[in-house]
This record gives sequence, structure tokens and C-alpha cells, in this order.
Amino acid sequence: MAEETFEPKIVGFMCNWCSYRAADLAGTARVKYPPNVRIIRVMCSGRVDPAFVLKALSLGADGVMIAGCHPGECHYIEQNYKAMRRYYMLKHTLRALGVEEDRIRLVWASAAEGQQLAEHIEKFVEDVRKLGPLHWPANFEENGERLHAVEALAQEHAESLEVL
Repeated sequence: MAEETFEPKIVGFMCNWCSYRAADLAGTARVKYPPNVRIIRVMCSGRVDPAFVLKALSLGADGVMIAGCHPGECHYIEQNYKAMRRYYMLKHTLRALGVEEDRIRLVWASAAEGQQLAEHIEKFVEDVRKLGPLHWPANFEENGERLHAVEALAQEHAESLEVL
């Protein structure tokens, strides 16, 4: 029996104005990229709460991609800079939790960059495939405390994540 290749489950939070439209452009232009990413449209990458990322990972995602407008081109002025600060704080938090920080990725893609977004997705899927499955829920005793711990972590770090 041949060994099956691990196919990671990835959640992609994509900005409505740029990255989501880039994904749409890639689809209409028939640019192929792995179907591993489940896209969630958000109004802005700056609206991606770190708790969303932690919850996605705790509920079985092997990786999370956050995609937004290029810095300086945000429809909400400076919110992608906020996304960038949160991203680096999330990487720090994941390291503290013993989770590989490469399981999250922040990319910039304008509405006209469907090909580039597809390339970012393909690279991220390959990188997460090399890391293997997360099995994060298996690291906790299933007594109902796992979800509470994730929510409490986001609450405890809310002030430090909200850098002006």
C-alpha cells in the first residue's frame, strides 16, 4: 500500500478589497493553486483578531494565511500595519505555545495580483506540508478546557496586541 501525501488544511483570512479579489482573479483567469485553503473574506486584514487564528488552529487547521493590501495601500488607511504587528505577536505567541511559527503567514496581494497570490498559496501549502499535521487539539486533555484556554489567552494578550 502506497503512503499517502499529507494534505494540510489551511484557513485563509483575505481582505475584501485586495486579496479576496486577487483570489477571485486567479480563479477567473484559471490560475491553478492547491485547493487546501479555505478562504474567509474579511473587510480588512487589520480586522483579523489573533483569537481567530488561534481558534482556527485549535479547531484543526494546520496553517493560517492572512492576506491583505500592500502596506500604504489599505482602504482603511493604516490597518494593514496593525495586521503586521498582530502577525509578529502571533508568531511570538505560537513559539510560546510550542507550535511552529511557520504555520501562519502574512502576505500582501493587490486585486491585480492573482498569479502572485496563487504562488504564495502554493508555497505556503508546501511549507505546511513539510511541517506535517498540527495535532494541536491532541495536545490538550479533552475536558472542555481547551477552548476556554484559547479564549483566555486572547483576552490576556489583548492589550499587548493592540499596539498604536
